[in-house]
Order: sequence, then C-alpha cells, then structure tokens
Amino acid sequence: MTFLAKPTTPRRGKAAAPAPAAEATPLPNRERPPEPARYEASQEELLAFYREMLLIRRFEERAGQLYGLGLIGGFCHLYIGQEAVAVGLQSALEVGKDSVITGYRDHGHMLAYGIDPKVIMAELTGREAGISRGKGGSMHMFSTEHRFYGGHGIVGAQVSLGTGLAFGHKYSNDGGVAMAYFGDGAANQGQVYESFNMAELWKLPIIFVIENNQYAMGTSVNRSSAEDQLYRRGDSFRIPGLQVDGMDVLAVRGAANVAVDWVRSGKGPILLELKTYRYRGHSMSDPAKYRSREEVQAVRDKSDPIEGVKRELEALGVGEDALKDIDKEIRKIVSDAAEFAETSPEPPLSDLYTDVLVETY
Repeated sequence: MTFLAKPTTPRRGKAAAPAPAAEATPLPNRERPPEPARYEASQEELLAFYREMLLIRRFEERAGQLYGLGLIGGFCHLYIGQEAVAVGLQSALEVGKDSVITGYRDHGHMLAYGIDPKVIMAELTGREAGISRGKGGSMHMFSTEHRFYGGHGIVGAQVSLGTGLAFGHKYSNDGGVAMAYFGDGAANQGQVYESFNMAELWKLPIIFVIENNQYAMGTSVNRSSAEDQLYRRGDSFRIPGLQVDGMDVLAVRGAANVAVDWVRSGKGPILLELKTYRYRGHSMSDPAKYRSREEVQAVRDKSDPIEGVKRELEALGVGEDALKDIDKEIRKIVSDAAEFAETSPEPPLSDLYTDVLVETY
C-alpha cells in the first residue's frame, strides 16, 4: 500500500522546493474491436427482420390507440422509429441464454425477444393474463423464461442491474452475455459510470447499448451532454465504443456480431451507441413541441428503418403483394392481441398484496 508523504511546512523566509514531477506511465496498447461491416442477410433473414420490425411498429400504433381510449393507464412510451435497434441487436443473441434489460420504453425489446404480443398487450391494459399479471403495466414487464429482466422506471437503474446480470453469467460460467439498454439522457447518470468501472475491472460479459434518439425527454443531446459523441463515454474506463446507424437494421446486426464476439471471448464489456430517432413524443403525454413536424417527417422520408428493409427486399425480387400479405398478417396478430387484452379479466382484489415478496417471512 502506498501512502502520501506528510506535507512539510517551509521555514519562514524560504520558499518550499517544488516536488519532483512524477514520471508519466504510458498506457498499454489497447486492443480494439474491428470496425463492423454491414450484415449480409439472406432473403429469409431479411424477411424475418422486416416482420419483426413491422410487428413492433403496428403493436405500438395500436398501443397508442388504446392509450387514447383510456384502456392503458399510467405512462406509455412508444418505440416507433427505433425498431431496427432492438431487432438488429437481439437477433444476434440466444433467447434463454443471454440476458436483456432496458428502461421503460420496453415493448419493442420484448417483441424482438420473441415474447407473445398477447401477454404484452394484456399487461399494458392491466389484465391478469399479462406477463406481470397486470401489476407492472407498460414500464415493468419481465420474463425470466426468456431472460428478459425489464422494464425499469428509474432512469439509468437498469445499467447497474444489467452489470449484475453480467456478473451472474460470469460467476455461473454459463456462456451467456448481458445486454443493457439505456438512452442518451440516462447516459449522464452517475450509476452508469460506476457500472462501467466495475464491468471493466472484472471483465464482465456485457454489451452496454445507448439508444441515442437525439432528445432524451425533450432536450437535444448536444444541449444536455458536454460530450455528445456518446460512444466515447467508456474511454476513461478502457471500454471500447462503436457508433452505429440505428436506423439500418443490417448495420445494427453487423455491430451486434462484433460486440457479441468481443464479449463472449472474455475481453470484457463493449459500448454501442445507436444513432436512432423516435417519431412520437417521449411518452404519450408529450406533445413534442421541442422539434418541428418537418424535422420528424424528414427522418421518416430519408431514414425509416422499415422502409429501408422494404427497399432491400424489393431489390431481391420480393413483390409488393408479398409485402402486403405480411402487413395483413401482422395487423391480424396485433388485432388479436388487442382483443385479448380488452376482454381478459382484471386481477381480483385478493391479489393486491400477493407477489410483494418472493418468500414468506
């Protein structure tokens, strides 16, 4: 253990001698992950990406309608515009082996992990058939079977919990990785950096994902963050970062492959910044007056993730009729989920005090 020397008081009339400068210790060369290439998907894979993103889009549109009708209470944060992030990243994970945790904009991540739309929609409407038995609502949904751990309302809290999930994977040596999502606003929270430090010290298998949708709640990232290139936020912890076009599902999947390979090989955490955009307000109660309609429409016209995949499919020879059939099928799935949610019973009052503790004390 090294102790600091006790400072000496100079004699009157004499200046203290300057302390010798400490020799700078050069940092060792850090290994960097390779620059990710855009994923080369087969037609079958591209169709799967299209279906999953379209399911999230149509599901969220219907959730917005149900909220407007008063069938969904509390907060409701929609994922419209960000579909390529969850689909591209989680398509590189193994359901039931790898853990996923996110904040309160969580519906899309659950759908991308293969969870039944019916139980998600039923949870939104507070029904007993919901995935959290109607007690979690929009922001607090879990599926231990899928290793999906929420859905968290406290900004940035999921990053520390995700680090704990990664520790669990390493401790049990099960080969799994954790993926912890958070937003550009949460990237300024203190617990994020405590988690970075621990994850790198212990070389935990975790992929930190910043979904930079440009506005946090209502303030643009360049007004709220001194360093707005968020993929650099791990540099001082020696965590490598990559910046990715989050509106391109193939670019996202390419980055996901690099990140998963890095983490599974025991090299510790990696940070991904996904540059994306949400079309709706921060939540259903947000009129989003901090940006113009023209700005939102410009993103839709130039960068919409679903339209981008649609163009890729058309270039591969998939006809418009086939794409319309997929849309029709997805709308039916969402309609059935909404009907299930509206007609399922609410939890009985006797359940009010259940599920509070895991065990009886």
